[in-house]
Amino acid sequence: MYPLVFRHVLARFDPEFAHHLGMAVIRVAGTWPVRPLVHRFTRPAPELAVEALGQVFPSPFGVAAGFDKNAVGVRGLEALGFGHVEIGTVTAVPQDGNPKPRLFRLIQDRAVVNRMGFNNRGAEAAARRLARLRRTGAVVGANIGKSRVVDVADATADYVKSARMLAPLADYLAVNVSSPNTPGLRGLQAVETLAPLLRAVREAAGATPLLVKIAPDLPDDEIQAIARLAVDEGLAGIIATNTTISREGLATDAATVEAAGAGGLSGAPLKARSLEVLRTVRAAVPDDFCVVSVGGVETAEEVQERLDAGATLVQGYTAFLYRGPLWACEINAGLSAIRAAR
Repeated sequence: MYPLVFRHVLARFDPEFAHHLGMAVIRVAGTWPVRPLVHRFTRPAPELAVEALGQVFPSPFGVAAGFDKNAVGVRGLEALGFGHVEIGTVTAVPQDGNPKPRLFRLIQDRAVVNRMGFNNRGAEAAARRLARLRRTGAVVGANIGKSRVVDVADATADYVKSARMLAPLADYLAVNVSSPNTPGLRGLQAVETLAPLLRAVREAAGATPLLVKIAPDLPDDEIQAIARLAVDEGLAGIIATNTTISREGLATDAATVEAAGAGGLSGAPLKARSLEVLRTVRAAVPDDFCVVSVGGVETAEEVQERLDAGATLVQGYTAFLYRGPLWACEINAGLSAIRAAR
């Protein structure tokens, strides 16, 4: 049913407008009395629960950062079966993001190009929403990034400001230094720059588990170096990966891809590289170190493949646009079936 709705209705809308429309429905799913009715059919089976980062995640499958930038849809996403929601990316200073249009579908590739630019209402607004969510029991991570108005040289203080506001209210904190849509941000992934940044944010985060999110476009030796750094600096985990700037191997015609322009590519084309990065990170960190795998997963079999490759948790985003609101429920049911057959 949903593929028909997407093809004949939603695909005709501007992608960003369609996302806001979908988020409105998701928010309704999180309200009383809709939420308990929905969750009755979408609740993950108990055997899918995962203990990580000091929390019990109802399912290993959650929503990646970028889907719910302002923590407005957490209850609805939880009702739809996601085991956790990573909000953001949140910046210390509220910002509108890049000029529109800034979100583009590559339907043939089941992919999306975005150059949103960390559009969000700021850390203070996110903190107020997280404070209300503390009472609900939902597992929520907060992804933080650099404010556009802040120079790269002053990035550490900017991240620390967000961390101090959000860490006491989040179940974990993720440092985003890997988005391609904020000028100079990916340069912060260099180990000599990243080390003092992570050290300062970890101190500001206190007891809240801290993770760092990395790009898929880094060479393997740099990924290994960041993984070792994360362990040495006492981080709780790594999120691998963010979107890619590569456009290799796409089925979409070159003119459409060129018209979409710059930005991060997410979705199915990222699948292979994301899995490679997961294996590279897992080989470089201790067994009990949390590794969150993101990028290109669409099915329960692919989620299980990530878990078998060493992921502690798995996140998705883009396939939600193509598979619809029951996607997490289908993933969870598929994971239960796979485990029952083993």
